[in-house]
Amino acid sequence: MKQQARAIPVLMYHHVSPSPGMITVKPEHFAEQMAYLASAGYRTIGAVQLAAFLRGEEMPERSFVITFDDGYLDNWVHAHPVLQRHGFTALCFLVSNWPGDGNVRPNAANAPAHALPALLDHHAGERAIEEGRADDTILRWSEIDAMRHAGTFEFHSHTHTHVRWDQKTASADEKRQRLSEDLKTSRATLNARLGQVSDHLCWPQGYYDEDYREVALDAGFSHFYTCHPGTNSRGQEASNEARGSIRRLEVRDRPASWLRSRMWVHSRPLVSRAYLSVKR
Repeated sequence: MKQQARAIPVLMYHHVSPSPGMITVKPEHFAEQMAYLASAGYRTIGAVQLAAFLRGEEMPERSFVITFDDGYLDNWVHAHPVLQRHGFTALCFLVSNWPGDGNVRPNAANAPAHALPALLDHHAGERAIEEGRADDTILRWSEIDAMRHAGTFEFHSHTHTHVRWDQKTASADEKRQRLSEDLKTSRATLNARLGQVSDHLCWPQGYYDEDYREVALDAGFSHFYTCHPGTNSRGQEASNEARGSIRRLEVRDRPASWLRSRMWVHSRPLVSRAYLSVKR
């Protein structure tokens, strides 16, 4: 009888890029990490399957989820070819106001290194977005379509603007109103561009409070991806403590051996909780 997963680790990436900086994994390390996971028998599941597991349905042992936040160009240039090579699928949480139109740019699977688009580091990318040059660092809709067609990425909401409304508004009522508008616009944009929108949402900067959660539920979201470390147990959706929140593991720019140990720990709920308790 096939072993069933007791817990599902959800990996969190942002950049896969040779441009050094924060929240960035070098392409060679990402390729090594994915090659290890494939050779060790791990298999990716998508948002629908993860939601089913959280409701209590069984998933095969060594199931896991890959996520990327924000929708950076390097996800197409370097992550997509590696995922395609191994038959893996990732979830990308897209800030729906950032992608633009234009032709598909080269990636590492179809062009030599000198022909690949220049990739900005994280801080330079933030400046580009602020200055209205999001196309310098963010995916285009054409690339998003190519990734979806290839089966390497699903796309879900990371809000429309990536604004922390708790920091930009003067009252709780205004915060709730602006967040509601933001989430509704995100849903409408994704629906118009992709033909569908899910109930999976990733909080900008991992921040949320009870107002955020209530507004998001009203907007049609029910699965909330956080930056809280840990794993996700079968049937945890019934727990008052979890309340739809999905824990993730921030993947470091390290060799596969680093990830191997974390996957072992966070595939076991009791071990995961003990490990995080000691770390804290």
